[in-house]
Amino acid sequence: MKKILLVDDDLHILQLVTIHLSQAGYDVIQTKHGSEALERLQEEDIALAVVDVMMPFIDGYTLTKEIRRLYDLPVILLTAKSQIEDKEEGFAAGTDDYLVKPFEPKELLFRVQALLRRYAKEDDASVIKLGQTIINKRSYEVKVGTKTLLLPLREFELLAFLASNSMRVFSRENLIEHIWGLDYEGDARTVDVHVKRLRERFTNLTEDFHIKTVRGVGYSLETKR
Repeated sequence: MKKILLVDDDLHILQLVTIHLSQAGYDVIQTKHGSEALERLQEEDIALAVVDVMMPFIDGYTLTKEIRRLYDLPVILLTAKSQIEDKEEGFAAGTDDYLVKPFEPKELLFRVQALLRRYAKEDDASVIKLGQTIINKRSYEVKVGTKTLLLPLREFELLAFLASNSMRVFSRENLIEHIWGLDYEGDARTVDVHVKRLRERFTNLTEDFHIKTVRGVGYSLETKR
């Protein structure tokens, strides 16, 4: 059951939206202001946030910016304002969608479902899973169990490319072309250096994969069968 974070200081809106989203099979986490919402985001695995613009302490625009900075999840802003300037401010803050009050609960439900489908498709393409190792090409993070690693950019790109093409052998020249680009003027042996660093990071951390040297050819990432 996907969890939807609902942030609004209007009790009527909280109850109305919760009823309709719950009936559609979602678990609704109610919060009345931005500070409480940020606390629940730390505690819960939230799939989407529905955020009111006019709230005490932290307004919806500021909360949306903070959600966008810290989390990778869709946001729908609710507001009583319909001026183009207000919509512009909402999208500038990072919202994915915008709904003006009063609204039909079914319309909100349709927008929630559409955003969750879109994010699911993007996640499928951007996340590589190798056993307990998860490589996220959107956040540039590698998770091994409960441990999260932030690699230098070229190391991450090399690992993600090899993992996306596991069991295939690539020459150093192939890897230079894909990772560093055709205009790279350095030594192809830089690939060796980056492979060595990746091995040092992961060899004692996981058995989900290893980068194999194919003598006379190049490298291949092999996964645990």
